[in-house]
Parts: sequence; C-alpha cells; structure tokens
Amino acid sequence: MAKRGGKRQVGAGYRFHITPGIFMNSLVPVADNSGAKLVRVIGVVGHTAKGTHRRVLGAGVGDMVVVIVKEGKPELRKQVFRAVVVRQRRPFRRPDGTWVAFEDNAVVLMTPEGDPKGTEIHGPVAMEAALRWPSIANLASIVL
Repeated sequence: MAKRGGKRQVGAGYRFHITPGIFMNSLVPVADNSGAKLVRVIGVVGHTAKGTHRRVLGAGVGDMVVVIVKEGKPELRKQVFRAVVVRQRRPFRRPDGTWVAFEDNAVVLMTPEGDPKGTEIHGPVAMEAALRWPSIANLASIVL
C-alpha cells in the first residue's frame, strides 16, 4: 500500500511544525519597551474556536497569540492585545536537524495593524519569528 498524500512540498506559504511551548493561561514576560511587563495568554490566533475536547491550545515561536496585560503601565493593564511569540524554553527542531531552546519565554506586543507596539526588542529573537514577521526582524538586535 502506498502512503496517502505523497511528499510535502516546501515552498512559499508552508511552515514547518514547531513544538508548542506556550499554552493558554501562561504568564509570559514581554520582550519590548511598550510598557507591559507580564501578559497572560488567552487565545491562539489561527486555531478554530471549536478545537478538541480537553485539548489546551498551544503556540510556538512565530505564532500570534491574544494576551491580556497583567503587569505594566496602568494605562496598559487589563487591556487585550495581540502578541507574537519570539522565544520559548521548550526545545523545537529546525528543518536542518538542529534543536533550539531559549533561556526564557517571551512575546512582543503588536498593534491591530500588525506592527510592533514598542520600538526595541530586548534579547534574542528566534529566526522563525523574524522570517514570519519582518517588522519584528527590523527591531531585533539579535536573531538566532
């Protein structure tokens, strides 16, 4: 019997699978200078609302999540934003076979238009996030 589906083609628009490292209700530090310090993940953009019974949604490097600010400037607290995951502790495998893991988890807050809310990003940014979000790559000092 032959396999169904054949070989997957790697080309424009195809993303490699990244092991999720940040899940719903995770408290994650913010890596930019937007004024927020700590956020809670309340959703993962791109996952359907239905999902699977008892499955907790997860996000990996480069994924967009919906967050609520828990610590930071008073005008930002209790506000809902979108953010992009730029670092995760959980090791993930790159297509060339290398494994990557960071010292901490981190997100960068985004505006509704898709631009970063801050003007600089502290610490390294994963290559997967920089390739998927060019505006984040422009602000990053280190891309690993």
